[in-house]
Parts: sequence; structure tokens; C-alpha cells
Amino acid sequence: MKIKNSRLDAIRLILSTQEIGSQEELLSELTKEGFKLTQATLSRDLHQLRVVKTVGVQGKYRYLLTRPHQHRREGEEGEIRPISPAQEVNGFLSIKFSGNIAVLRTRPSYASTLAYHIDTYNLPEIAGTIAGDDTVFIVIAEGVTRNAVLKVLRTIIPNL
Repeated sequence: MKIKNSRLDAIRLILSTQEIGSQEELLSELTKEGFKLTQATLSRDLHQLRVVKTVGVQGKYRYLLTRPHQHRREGEEGEIRPISPAQEVNGFLSIKFSGNIAVLRTRPSYASTLAYHIDTYNLPEIAGTIAGDDTVFIVIAEGVTRNAVLKVLRTIIPNL
């Protein structure tokens, strides 16, 4: 079990620090770290970690941890839980305003998905978004108050 936990930790680290687009790439990275496993074992590990394949910022496929920041419960080896159920869903951390721009901070790899959802809603209060890995710049429409932006964003980000 200790080897498996180490391997799962390695997968979490690799996926949160690199853009990995295939199981072959991930197997290669794990081999560099000293792990020997089959593609079938890796598939089971990815399923257990609830890893999804998504389109990255540059249009390439990449694996994404749906729970990127996890920790073990005390006394329960191998059992994991997210830091917060709400953060597990959307990765939101904070928001700050400057003029007609809102800067939304997320956990690593969540920003582009969150920006996509904001843009998809076609909110009249928001002119558009630009996303990085863990930051979303939101351009606020002319004449819209910060409170109005917060109100509409809460429809997408319940823990805002």
C-alpha cells in the first residue's frame, strides 16, 4: 500500500505541475521517478484520483485533477479528502477588483475551465475573460457595479 500511495502522490504532483496529454506521457514521467507499472494500473490510479481529460488553454488535451489539493485524514492511511467540498467543484480561492477588472484566483489548472463557464453564461455584466493556469481576468462591462458582478458570479461560483 505504501508504494501505491507514493505513486498516487507522484501522479498528483506530475499532473499539477506539467501538462500531460496522454497516459503514455504520464507513464514516461512516472518511470523517470522510479515507478514501474502497467497502463492498466495507471488507468485504475487515474480513476481512483478522479482525473479527467480536458482541453487545455492552448487547445491540446491534458489530464486534470478534479481534486488537485488533497491530504490524508489522520490515522486513515490511503484515504483522502478534499480541503473543501466547494473548492473541489470549481477551485475558486479569491477575487479582487481594480477599476473595471476583477482578478479571480483559483487552484492550479482551474482558471480556464472557470473562465469558460463565465463566458458561456453570456452575462451582460461581464465583457469577457482571459484565463491563465490559476488566474482569471474578468473585464467588467461599462457602468456595472462590483456588487452586481459578485451577484452574477455567485450563480456560477457558489462559494464566492
